[in-house]
Amino acid sequence: MSIRLMPEVDAAIRAHGRETFPHECCGAMLGRDGVVSEAFKLPNTTGEGPRRRFLVRPDDYRVAEKRAGEAGLDLLGFYHSHPDHPARPSQYDLDHAWPFFSYVIVSVMAGEDKLLTSWRLKDDRSAFDEEQITKNE
Repeated sequence: MSIRLMPEVDAAIRAHGRETFPHECCGAMLGRDGVVSEAFKLPNTTGEGPRRRFLVRPDDYRVAEKRAGEAGLDLLGFYHSHPDHPARPSQYDLDHAWPFFSYVIVSVMAGEDKLLTSWRLKDDRSAFDEEQITKNE
C-alpha cells in the first residue's frame, strides 16, 4: 500500500498544520489513482476543542466530494495534524476512521512541522496499517 503526494500537497499539509498550531488542522486529499494532487482545507468544528481533536462533519464531507467532482478528481482520504504529538493515529482517529481512505498525519512540534505519515484502516477496523508515502517530483 502506498500513496503518492505531489510536492505542493506535502507542502500545503505541512503549512496548514503550522498555521493552526497549537490546534489540529484537517482537510481532504483529492486526486486520482493513488496520486494526491490537491489538499483541500476543511474547518475543524469539533465540539471537544480543536487542540486535541478534529471532526469532519457530513456537510464538510459533501463539500469535499463536490470539490473533487468539480475538479474531475476522487476523494482519496483525509489529513490532520497532531500538535506536539507523534504522527501516529490515536484511538480517537481509529474510532472515527472510514474504510478505503488514506489518513495522513503531520506531527507539528512547537509550531514546526516534522514527520508526515499515512495510514489505512485494516479491513476488520481493528487498527491502522502504515502506508508508504512517495513523492511525485
